[in-house]
Amino acid sequence: MSYTERQTEPAINSADDQPATQEPLSLEAQLAQAQAQATEYLDNWRRAVADLSNARKRMQREMDDVRASAAERVLEKLLPVVDDMERAFSGVPADQANSEWVNGFRMIGRKLLALLESENVQSIPTDGQCFDPGLHHAITHEEGSGYEEGQIISEVARGYQLGDKVLRPSMVRVAKSTS
Repeated sequence: MSYTERQTEPAINSADDQPATQEPLSLEAQLAQAQAQATEYLDNWRRAVADLSNARKRMQREMDDVRASAAERVLEKLLPVVDDMERAFSGVPADQANSEWVNGFRMIGRKLLALLESENVQSIPTDGQCFDPGLHHAITHEEGSGYEEGQIISEVARGYQLGDKVLRPSMVRVAKSTS
């Protein structure tokens, strides 16, 4: 660009990016403009802080859900071990019931049950209960004397729940009406 071309272009005021040919803003107008810009920046900052806070909370909830899900899967995998231990103890011959190795396995079984209890895993009660499809799985419906319709006759496999969530429903035999 030549010198004469530069002289014909309007000069730019670097303070407010207005051409020099326009009249400068009054101090009050500049103050109002700066206050509006400051308010906009403050609003944007507040939104960014709120977004960050929400993202942190969402991430924490997701991490808690992943931990709970992982713990639930591990606890579900331990339940068959508990069942096997109970079956093994029910089949111990009477002459070996108080032997050292049986008592050792009983201690392991107690520790396993204590571990489940410490994780808030509880067995689902069935004795004298009425059938609840949310807690129980009916294996059979049988006529049973001395039982009301829908009452649990016996438990085939113990059910467990983690807090309010059912890990595994109880497998039960349910009484039906004698007609």
